[in-house]
Amino acid sequence: MIKVVLPELGEGITKAIVSYWFFKDGERVNQNDDLVELTTDKSTFNLPSPCTGVISEIMYSEGDTVNIGQILAVINES
Repeated sequence: MIKVVLPELGEGITKAIVSYWFFKDGERVNQNDDLVELTTDKSTFNLPSPCTGVISEIMYSEGDTVNIGQILAVINES
């Protein structure tokens, strides 16, 4: 089980908004697939999947604000 965490995004950035999930719970992802699009007050970027597996849980919905270090999703490795 791999926890996908919102990483440090740069100086002064403490949170991001979930713009779009490229996959849903139960779907299979490959390592480095774009997993989620995030927006900060300075930019928009895609966070890649850290591993290959099945998404077991997405913690935040599109439009939600997430703080640095919080878990975005959980992936069961395969």
